[in-house]
Amino acid sequence: MGGSEHHSRNELSGTVHGPAVQAQTIHGGIHIRTEAPSGHQPPWQLPPSVRITDRTAVLSALERHRSHSAQGDHPTLAAVSGLGGVGKTAVALAWLNTLRPHFPGGQLYADLGAQSPGGPADPGEVVGRFLRALGVPTQQVPTAFAERTALYRSLTAERRLVVLLDDAASAAQVRALLPGGQSVTAVTSRWRMPGLTVDGGYAVHLEPLTPEAALELLEATLSDGRVAAQPDQARALVELCAGLPLAVRVAGARLAARPQRGITTMVRALTEEHHRLEALAIEGDHNVRAALDVSYQGLPPRAARLYRLLGLHPGSEFGSPAATAVLAEDATDTLDLLYDANLLTDVGDEHTGEERYRFHDLVRLHALAKAEDVESAQERAAALRRIADHYLATATRAEGIIDPHHLTMNRDYGAGPVVTTDFGDDVASALNWLERELPNLMAVIRSARPAGFATVGWQLADALWPLFLRRKFYEHWRTAHAEGAAAARELGDTEAECRMLTSGGIGELGMESPERALEMFEQAARAFRATGNELGYARTLNYQGLAHQRLGRLDRAAEFFADAASELSRCGDHRAGGLARFNLADIALTRDLPREAIAGAEAAYTTLTEAGDTYNAARAATLLGRAHLAVGLLDQAEDQLSLALTTLRATASGYETARALGTLAALAEQRGQADLARTHCREALDLYDAAGRSRSADAEAARTLLGQLEDRAGE
Repeated sequence: MGGSEHHSRNELSGTVHGPAVQAQTIHGGIHIRTEAPSGHQPPWQLPPSVRITDRTAVLSALERHRSHSAQGDHPTLAAVSGLGGVGKTAVALAWLNTLRPHFPGGQLYADLGAQSPGGPADPGEVVGRFLRALGVPTQQVPTAFAERTALYRSLTAERRLVVLLDDAASAAQVRALLPGGQSVTAVTSRWRMPGLTVDGGYAVHLEPLTPEAALELLEATLSDGRVAAQPDQARALVELCAGLPLAVRVAGARLAARPQRGITTMVRALTEEHHRLEALAIEGDHNVRAALDVSYQGLPPRAARLYRLLGLHPGSEFGSPAATAVLAEDATDTLDLLYDANLLTDVGDEHTGEERYRFHDLVRLHALAKAEDVESAQERAAALRRIADHYLATATRAEGIIDPHHLTMNRDYGAGPVVTTDFGDDVASALNWLERELPNLMAVIRSARPAGFATVGWQLADALWPLFLRRKFYEHWRTAHAEGAAAARELGDTEAECRMLTSGGIGELGMESPERALEMFEQAARAFRATGNELGYARTLNYQGLAHQRLGRLDRAAEFFADAASELSRCGDHRAGGLARFNLADIALTRDLPREAIAGAEAAYTTLTEAGDTYNAARAATLLGRAHLAVGLLDQAEDQLSLALTTLRATASGYETARALGTLAALAEQRGQADLARTHCREALDLYDAAGRSRSADAEAARTLLGQLEDRAGE
């Protein structure tokens, strides 16, 4: 497979590293924080409030419920239900945003996607986002759903924060996301949720606005005296909107854009739309759809086309580059028109200044229906491909910045134009973009095959490798590569399928599923052998060795590593051969054969250094230090470990830095330098915690040594 089956950094030993963080308490055997890390700001994720009318009684009832819960030392939970467009989210935000001064722990927000085109959000994924927002390093976010929720409740037990769970599909989806302690949670849904009463939930069902309240909202939207001047027409207009705030705001925005037009014109247009939509009415949605139709008809042609095509976007929110991609020209000013027309909601990041938008679910469905009515199948397919290409091209650019050694497979794009997001050449910015857009990237991967461009499915999964390796997201890792492998099989692309199998297998190792990983590596090996790809086959030998090593089959692992070292060198991939020698030396040290380990680690160090792989050369130096320490060559061990530590610190490789420090601690202890040994142990343990490896054998060894040193100090 040439250079295509190439993985970089430490994936060939199945380790993942991360930044340092101080640990303070223990949860389930894992050190965690119950306060935000130093310098971490509380999350303030709630969108801004919008004007509401006639909801004073509801807000008062919600606040009484909160006061009653606080008196009983219970968390507050309220479920707000009602028709689409009735203002459920607006009411929840009006209540929760007033609580900010009393809840310094922060605000968490999640769109649970009951009406999303991709289906309801996975609670485990949402909990993972909440944990990261609360300051848990990605490497410390547990993989198992039960452990995530337990950690989430532990972290929130002593914090005062508010949570908004928007557009919930069921009580079961909500229950895992409820925080502990004196927090306040609001849930919005089109459905009543009696199941939440067992959790102390207070149910509020919103009815449409009274005519007087709707008139007040229309007046506030127009602010030009037309409501007072044309009271009968204004009342007729809000009656046609059926008291739904979304419909009133959309109709008001349409009128506000035309200050010389009378309200009568809008009443006539809405009446005609009502007659057309009456047969399609579902729970009053036709009242909103009538207002949307009238507003849509008043858009300039360019804005109307952008509105239609954005309905095709597979994710729930998007930035201006995605809008530019779908329109095939700059969309900045056109987005402003849609926002001014109340057809888009601004969900931009106040800290970064990035512009991001979201449709109300009824508005998105309306836009999609217009696209299906107006745009040809070919035009819709071309627009969707431009969206997919935007995400693929930008993800590939991020991949090249973060991990250029991995970028070895071609990318295929449509007719274009291909729009990319500019985030400079900064690794952190590239990683942050991948993480922020991950829901959209996954939505594109899932939609690629049905949309007819299966290549995007596996190529986008491939481009996500640097994010998955560094920030884990294991469930996404598994899903993306499974879908990517299916896409490659559909295309008959064996090379791509093998890439998905081996990259996905590395993720399975990270999820402590070595048997599943081994099956994937063996499947790739069979495919490589069947196509005569000797290099690809040789690389799978190393992967299979890793899986056997994780399964405790050291003899079998050593056989695979030895074969890999020989075959990879013969095929010309000396760097991968050096990694196989490193893995073989690691097995030798585990078997208490330190001199054999020294010989193998020296050969690996030389090869990796010559290949320019400074990171893995440093890992080989750490292994040399451990082996020299095992035979009592303390000076040589210190030289190798100090060399490794310098490189590993520079690359922020937390886990491998911790291993070097742990060995230096053991060396210092042998020399009688107890203070230095304790310092090394403490730093190593902090790094193991940050890397999510506090249960590893190396971490346990450091913990045991530190305990022995402190016992001696207390004697």
